[in-house]
Amino acid sequence: MKHSDSMFENIEKNTNVKQEDIMKLVQSLQGADFQDEKTVRRVIRDVGALAGKPVSARKEDELTKAVMNRDIPLDLASLSKWFQSSR
Repeated sequence: MKHSDSMFENIEKNTNVKQEDIMKLVQSLQGADFQDEKTVRRVIRDVGALAGKPVSARKEDELTKAVMNRDIPLDLASLSKWFQSSR
């Protein structure tokens, strides 16, 4: 089993989000401009919907600011570690 397969299994187990849904999201993010506020907010809403977790306006504001200030890593491996450490 490849490292990425086990990472996806961990994500599926912890979030109940299927690998194919994650891959669709990743593909939709390729080339996305994370300095564009509308794009960042759309991504945050999409991720919340995918995970079945509503994102409050306040939390969306906080996350948008963090992404645009590059306080949140944007590569998949770093994001996985970041989400695991921020539980």
